[in-house]
Amino acid sequence: MVAVTSLAGPVAPPPSGKLYQGFYYGGVGTDTHDPTEHDVLPQDVDQYEKMVGAKTTWIYFSDNWFESREFPAATCSWIRDLRKIPYLRLMLRSDVDQLHAEKGFTLDKIVGGDFDQDLRAWARAAKDFGGPILIEWGTEPNGKWFSWNGKWNGGPKVGPAKYIIAYRHIVDLMRSEGADNLHWVWHVNWLDEPEQKWNALENYFPGEKYCDWVALSAYGPTTPRMEDGTENFAFKMREAYPRLLKIAPGKPIIIAEFGCDLHNKHCDAAEWARGAVADIFSEKWPAIIGFCWWNEGWQNDDHKKNDTDMIIWHDENLTRVFRQALARYSDKIQEEPLLRNSTGG
Repeated sequence: MVAVTSLAGPVAPPPSGKLYQGFYYGGVGTDTHDPTEHDVLPQDVDQYEKMVGAKTTWIYFSDNWFESREFPAATCSWIRDLRKIPYLRLMLRSDVDQLHAEKGFTLDKIVGGDFDQDLRAWARAAKDFGGPILIEWGTEPNGKWFSWNGKWNGGPKVGPAKYIIAYRHIVDLMRSEGADNLHWVWHVNWLDEPEQKWNALENYFPGEKYCDWVALSAYGPTTPRMEDGTENFAFKMREAYPRLLKIAPGKPIIIAEFGCDLHNKHCDAAEWARGAVADIFSEKWPAIIGFCWWNEGWQNDDHKKNDTDMIIWHDENLTRVFRQALARYSDKIQEEPLLRNSTGG
């Protein structure tokens, strides 16, 4: 293994018993600003690491194609300058709104080659960047909120299969351009929503050759008034972890997203997080190699008291939970990213 981020190549898992920590910051939604999911800046990384007392390995952000189809070189570059790994969500979508069919970047158009020229150019720019990049497309496909879910693409009989074809098309195109520094992550939600057989996460799996890692989202309640989702993190893992092991045996698993609203009336965010972090470090799920809390806030309606806030440093108790836990498990945190060398060692 080599612990340098200037080389291309796949990201290696940390040594057994150790975990990577990622950082995500999507900003705070206001009357004049919607979180872009790439609001993160170097000072945010610095603030987070000082708050929790531990270094992060990757910086997680969205690459929204309704804003630009260009490779996000500037963001990836400052992340690399911090000796960290860029981890981007490749978001071919027309807006950040959810629960609707896609207008522009439909699965049919992706499969039909409408964006091949843009995808190839993006891949060549990624290759020229040179450093390792974690990348996912089709985030949480088993959740009805994103437009690539089967519900919005022909329904139960054809939707999930169409997703797989689109996923493979994107990966094959980028690999054909020699972008071998792209490290593909297939990312699902812990719960199938809707919870129906056709929408099972297994029906969206693109195949082991099309992902290096698999990833999971596992949230507590995400709004102040939300009544469901209060189950603890361990409950969600007991549901999803065996399924991931079965469909992708041997693949490292990351908790790409977890979080809990700070003001939910039915669930204490600090206590939920305390249990989650302890469970993540418990080694009861040995395939897990990393985790990342979703630091973001957004508006839900015209009443500020209903706005979502999951930003760790907005709550003293939650900040304390992370600081204490990461100090307790400091010997289990792999701060420096490891890469496989050219011989695969």
